[in-house]
Amino acid sequence: MAHAFQGFSPELFEFLRGLERDNTKAYFDAHRDVYDRAYVAPAREFVVALGGELQARVSPGIQAEPKVNGSIFRINRDTRFSRDKTPYKSHLSMFFWEGEGRSRELPGFYLRLTPEVVHYGAGMHGFPKDRLDAYRQAVADDARGAALEDAIASVGAAGATVGGGDAYKRVPRGYEAEGARADLLRHGALFAGEEAPLPDEVGGEAFVAWTADRMAPLAPVHRWLVQNIT
Repeated sequence: MAHAFQGFSPELFEFLRGLERDNTKAYFDAHRDVYDRAYVAPAREFVVALGGELQARVSPGIQAEPKVNGSIFRINRDTRFSRDKTPYKSHLSMFFWEGEGRSRELPGFYLRLTPEVVHYGAGMHGFPKDRLDAYRQAVADDARGAALEDAIASVGAAGATVGGGDAYKRVPRGYEAEGARADLLRHGALFAGEEAPLPDEVGGEAFVAWTADRMAPLAPVHRWLVQNIT
């Protein structure tokens, strides 16, 4: 990287607001230079900086790829199976994962920036079938299930919300339908996260520490998933 992260400029958020108002290829093409300068370039620098923090604070195995389709999500929306056919996302999203394989199917830390709010979290937003089976087996195991309950309690004490995506209506066949972990067995995902108003720090290098300080307390859920699902 040629430069260290120095913050996201107001130009980024003006660009995203513009996409909210005029989500068209014409608008994007007319502002392609802003996308390259205020969106992609600082996001690449931020990925390197935050990746180093997460590797030091959480695990040296955290992957941080400073490129679009690496840690930086594409701005183009996948409209193939969506009723919403607008072509672009009006936010900037990043992901830092741990494990071998496709990054979006692994445990990791995510960040989403909008002009008003920062969303941050850790976990998996959907289990592939093979990992869903591994998750259920781990939850049902006395020791590993208790460890997950401890991880969720730790994350909750730090102020984060723990969720499981669109829960299944029933406990899956073959597992006890009652008990302390019955709700966890109905999860199709496991993630912990929170949101906050866009902080002043976003405009400077201090945003790296601001983000790492909020992601690090989510590590117990992340580590449990790495140890039990991957």
